Amino acid sequence: MKIELPNQPYKYVTENSAECDKETAFVKTSQNEKYVQSAIDHGAHSIIEVADIAHLFGLDRIKIIGITGTNGKTTTASAIYSILLDLGLKAAMQGTRGFFLNDKIGEGKTLTTPSVLNTYRHIYQAVREGCEYFVMEVSSHAIVQKRVEGIDFALKILTNITQDHLDFHKTLAEYTMVKNSFFADESKKLINKDEAKASFNIKNAYTYGIENPASYKLMAYSLNNGSSGIIQNFEKIVPFQASLHGFFNLYNLLAAMAAVDLVSDKSLEEIADVVENFAGVSGRMEQVCQTPNVIVDFAHTPDGMAQVLNALKEKELLVVFGAGGDRDPLKRPLMGRVASSLAKKIYITSDNPRHEDPDQIISEILSGIEDKSNVVVEPNRRRAIEMALEDQGEDEVVVILGKGDEAYQIIYDEYFPFDDREVVRELLGLK
Repeated sequence: MKIELPNQPYKYVTENSAECDKETAFVKTSQNEKYVQSAIDHGAHSIIEVADIAHLFGLDRIKIIGITGTNGKTTTASAIYSILLDLGLKAAMQGTRGFFLNDKIGEGKTLTTPSVLNTYRHIYQAVREGCEYFVMEVSSHAIVQKRVEGIDFALKILTNITQDHLDFHKTLAEYTMVKNSFFADESKKLINKDEAKASFNIKNAYTYGIENPASYKLMAYSLNNGSSGIIQNFEKIVPFQASLHGFFNLYNLLAAMAAVDLVSDKSLEEIADVVENFAGVSGRMEQVCQTPNVIVDFAHTPDGMAQVLNALKEKELLVVFGAGGDRDPLKRPLMGRVASSLAKKIYITSDNPRHEDPDQIISEILSGIEDKSNVVVEPNRRRAIEMALEDQGEDEVVVILGKGDEAYQIIYDEYFPFDDREVVRELLGLK
């Protein structure tokens, strides 16, 4: 992808050596530096360092907020973006859901953190649209691969650290180290004080928490009819109300409110006043149907599943889930154990098997379940959802986990249309 930059010796820049020519400069990054000779061979105008052109994309004219963590990145980012817009500020957001600016869709879903130049391009668009803030999710892969190089963050946020992506990072210790490395510098940071695995540079560090003392402390809360609470920030004590359900969302909301307080000139009272306008994220604790009660969520880690199911623990739960192929296999038995401890009945099925055998993935999930008397195995995801709906009693909740608002199922390298929510609506005759 070529990007045109005005008033430069070259007309375009690119990360792809094959796109180079006499008008196009090759932007060298940590990911593509081995292709420098290829760029020269293709007649590149010049070779430039990515950090040297950051200012050309306006990175110095916008406040960039980066959020990392195992769970909660998307909801926290979306809440920050929503709060900023409701306060009358101009903002953009990049992440799992896509790229948005000033309440408009810029691009559809992509990588959680795109390549360096793609992120620069999005920032460039945001600056041209007059945005004052750019909110972005930062994945552990992106930290390792230096896909955020050249970016000076106005604020970095840590949500939590639990097991995920061990297919890439190999050990939880390595994964933890990668996450924490994002917070080793002296830039302004906001850390979940209740995350025991967090390690960070205390210079310019702020914290938020529920259980431990923190810069932004949730003094009291209620989870009736959404959520509400009272935040204490030093001498300031501010109440808020929100429509989001679940204890884990209190952390996401607390992080979002604290973040906006730290990067804007709006008061904490003003911020708390608009929180209730945030309706949540599609595919995250999304109630597809009220009667019968069916909820779809993206949770695909043991901790993520526990958070969602614990949020519904007053109900009897029928849980449909699987695990993605070509991803961390060590979490599969743990997911089985979590589901078996919190669900009345479990329907183990296929998620995105990719290049793995769905039956093998299911077998690994089953290995974490001691009592299999309440377990149904059905590799066909549509049929598994149908079985759960058929078995559902009047006061029971069907919870479908793993894919959230994904509109496809990945088998080998092919994407087949499949949306858990649409399948539910079709099976219940709601379409």
